[in-house]
Amino acid sequence: MTSNRTARRTHNFTESVIRGMTRLATQHGAINLAQGFPNFATPDLIKHAAAEAIHADINQYAITWGSKRLRNVLAARYQEWYGMNVDPEVDLTVTCGATEAMATVLLAIVNPGDEVVVLEPFYENYGPDAILCEATPVFVPLRPGEPLDLDRLGAACSAKTRAIIINTPNNPAGRVLSRAELEGIAELSQRYDAYVVTDEIYEHILYEGEHIPVATLPGMRERTITISGASKTFSVTGWRIGWIISPPDVGGAIRKVHDFLTVGAPAPLQEGIAVALEQLPNSYYEGLSTDYRHRRDLLCGALVQAGFAVVPPEGAYYVLADFTGLSDLGDVAYSEWLTTEVGVAPVPGSSFYNDRALGRGLIRFAFCKTEDLLEEAAHRLIGMGSST
Repeated sequence: MTSNRTARRTHNFTESVIRGMTRLATQHGAINLAQGFPNFATPDLIKHAAAEAIHADINQYAITWGSKRLRNVLAARYQEWYGMNVDPEVDLTVTCGATEAMATVLLAIVNPGDEVVVLEPFYENYGPDAILCEATPVFVPLRPGEPLDLDRLGAACSAKTRAIIINTPNNPAGRVLSRAELEGIAELSQRYDAYVVTDEIYEHILYEGEHIPVATLPGMRERTITISGASKTFSVTGWRIGWIISPPDVGGAIRKVHDFLTVGAPAPLQEGIAVALEQLPNSYYEGLSTDYRHRRDLLCGALVQAGFAVVPPEGAYYVLADFTGLSDLGDVAYSEWLTTEVGVAPVPGSSFYNDRALGRGLIRFAFCKTEDLLEEAAHRLIGMGSST
């Protein structure tokens, strides 16, 4: 029941379904393939750097928008990786993870009554973030294995469109947007004078295609706000170190919002990520995709053998599975059954759609786990009985 003493803006979205499934997995001792956090260690280099920073008494507030060391190395890496010119003094804001970054960006650029276009299936925070800004989210489908319908996306835009949110590689569908798709989005951004807010947290976990930051396309550096972070690349989801690269004319607003939301990200952990960016070789990033490809293939093969229909993801570390050939249950009930009876926890597909009926036959599995754990999950799924 919703209390009439709470703010109306909180009435139109639910608590996190993903985190709820983690709690259910813990309660029943299930293998947690619901929430996207690795069960393996981050490289020792990163842990030692953070520990050394703590012992060196880097334990007080960093500069609100991020330590100079981290901002400088981020600017250098974006130049090296993508040819992006980033001014660390003006363009970069370090945040408490990419999740805070998205909320901060929208609060800084979106006014009540504006519209925010969201591609679905989407990471579950995007809709609530828009609602918290008292904006209207407008949803456009992006289907696994199919190109983005740019005509439909264009029809969703209007004079009220303030931002188009994209996530590539995508969670949960695993789509990597092509250059042609990104150029189509860029054209719409320019036509409707809207920002593209791009969540690139999985930029280094790629199996097909290439990662193209929207900000590198012609005319888009001043219209794109890029979000990324350390959580997925360095397997430190609990450290909460993210960042925003923004045009100079909105950087001040972004930094003000960030300051009053969180003051700043943890100072010693910023030092750990700075060392990772300074010292880990390119082979680390190449190995990341190679290792995750093995995990992807292991889980997708097991899901097909168990009777699910899947489209292997092009990037990120999730797979959407169609279970309609196995059960007549809805996605929530089937996810709970898998967790409590089979011992493998997924996420109901409906949590990634505005029209929840679109996800009724889908569940999402995360494969950011060690191969032995994935093999045990595969064994349980292949050997499961009927849910009906």
